[in-house]
Amino acid sequence: MAITAKLVKELRDLTGAGMMDAKKALTETDGEMEAAVDWLRTKGLAKAAKKSGRVAAEGLVGLKVAGGKGVVVEVNSETDFVAKNIEFQEMVAGIADAALEAADIEALKAADLGGKPISEVLTDKIATIGENMSVRRMARVEGETVAAYVHNAAAPGLGKIGVLVALRGGDEAFGKQVAMHIAAANPASLSEADLDPAVVEHEKQVQMDIARESGKPEQVIEKMIVGRMKKFMSEVTLLGQAFVVNPDLTVAEAAKEAGVEIVGFVRMEVGEGIEKKQEDFAAEVAAMQK
Repeated sequence: MAITAKLVKELRDLTGAGMMDAKKALTETDGEMEAAVDWLRTKGLAKAAKKSGRVAAEGLVGLKVAGGKGVVVEVNSETDFVAKNIEFQEMVAGIADAALEAADIEALKAADLGGKPISEVLTDKIATIGENMSVRRMARVEGETVAAYVHNAAAPGLGKIGVLVALRGGDEAFGKQVAMHIAAANPASLSEADLDPAVVEHEKQVQMDIARESGKPEQVIEKMIVGRMKKFMSEVTLLGQAFVVNPDLTVAEAAKEAGVEIVGFVRMEVGEGIEKKQEDFAAEVAAMQK
């Protein structure tokens, strides 16, 4: 596979590695981006194994909480300008209300909003506002208490990042603190038991490769891996993370002090996982002149 300057730049942006190191990593892994990140980490050349989590689509997330149940939906638009449009915001708020009673995303699209199915309401808005839009996803939590937090709020219950936290226990103020923590720390799962085994195995293999590069004996490496995986779990699981409100405590310890149990959470950020085409206007203008 040809290693292009674009691929090298993308890998450098992901890892902070130098240009020649990034190029070598891509060459060694036949241009496979994820494998190249792992190669750099193994060699100690990646400053961070950052995921490409940059927001790549515009729109809003909408949250609604009622009766021990919380729901969050993502509605996308092409530009942030539309996300600031009052009509669009009112539509997203209405969709969030309807989502409280919808079983899944397809049921939500068929749900009534102002006398029409949401899918038709969306089509009408596309025609009047002039941009493509979509109801992309929804998620819910349930608990004795459900706390919510919206980051970069455009209006009540609407913003760029929405978090719901379900608690067993009635401390909503503590739940709000946990929701704010989740918005900032972006944990991968509630606990180690909830973490995708493939993610755990992948990280373990990377850490073993890194340790072997040091030339240490296998019995020493095994002990090293135990400590490194413990650190990894403390970074990616909510209950294991240091609580932003009091970093001397983990979130699990803080919950115990508050007399509550965290039973679930949802964090939804506008545009997660969507690749948006980056226009090179200089190149476009140059091409037009030829």
